Amino acid sequence: MRPADDKEWIRATLRHEDTGAVPYQFLPSPVALQRIIAHYGPDPANAVRIPIRMNGPKSIKPLYADPKQYGPKAIDEFGVLWTTSPIDRGSPLDPVLREPDLSKYQFPAVDLNYRFEDLAAWCRKEETHFRFMWVGDLWERATFMRGMEDLLMDVVLNRSFVQGLLRALADRVLETMEILFDRFDFEGIAMSDDYGVQRSLLISPEDWRKLVKPLLAEIYGMAKSRGKVVFHHTCGHVVPIIRDMIDIGLDILHPIQPEAMDIFALKRDFGKEVTLCGGIPTQTLLVQGTPEQVKAEVRRLKREMGRGGGYILEPGITLQADIPPENIVAMIDEAMKESA
Repeated sequence: MRPADDKEWIRATLRHEDTGAVPYQFLPSPVALQRIIAHYGPDPANAVRIPIRMNGPKSIKPLYADPKQYGPKAIDEFGVLWTTSPIDRGSPLDPVLREPDLSKYQFPAVDLNYRFEDLAAWCRKEETHFRFMWVGDLWERATFMRGMEDLLMDVVLNRSFVQGLLRALADRVLETMEILFDRFDFEGIAMSDDYGVQRSLLISPEDWRKLVKPLLAEIYGMAKSRGKVVFHHTCGHVVPIIRDMIDIGLDILHPIQPEAMDIFALKRDFGKEVTLCGGIPTQTLLVQGTPEQVKAEVRRLKREMGRGGGYILEPGITLQADIPPENIVAMIDEAMKESA
């Protein structure tokens, strides 16, 4: 039976205890969200009883910037120009750091009031659920600011620039966290920082350990010092660095894409030390499968990945516009059932 207390449900899952039901969450893109609302009503998080809730400081360009509101292009607070889209987050068009030089760049202020407005009210509204605050990114933000190809070249040719850029971004995350911890009540922080592609890391494990890991250790460490759970979203194949992330304090690894990693091997190798969140195939099953196939996979994941706790059921990436509505409903309805 599902525990009555959402916070204790997630904490017991993090302690790798069998709770009688596998917790779940779903992060939809705008089109998928409208499909969920059409079926479950205007308050889907409560309608389907999601135990986890997520929020974070605002950006002048939100993750999903609707062209009807922002036009065909929008500039974020870092100065990066993006396309806008009615179905996804768009793409960075124009890096703000055209040269490997930070001397003339001014990072945006962290403590602007607009970033934190409405968060106190949100924390109160969601106080019976397990609340995460998104706090920022490092490597991924650097790729937006510099451009992926140039940043990868900089790792080899302009290493001190990469170190300085990541250091400045980490300081910004730490300052954001300090404000959040001092002003608001919530249970965990969430990092969003992609390190993998379909079959490998974007940079070598050795470079990641030298450039990114020490900064992540500071971020995780600050969160742990304030009694917060650490959730980290990183897409793609990240097996070579999972041990490193656990060693510096990771609690929840998200979204464990089954197309990029053997998630059952992750459960075998790391499942007693970290909670795995994700696992429902979004590139294949949810797009191409039938509702019955979706339900069968959800049951399998609840049974196999959920054994012994340490698992939160979720799609392997944000629900996209190409997923048929009937498959979204099949996934959610099966997730809500208490038996696997």
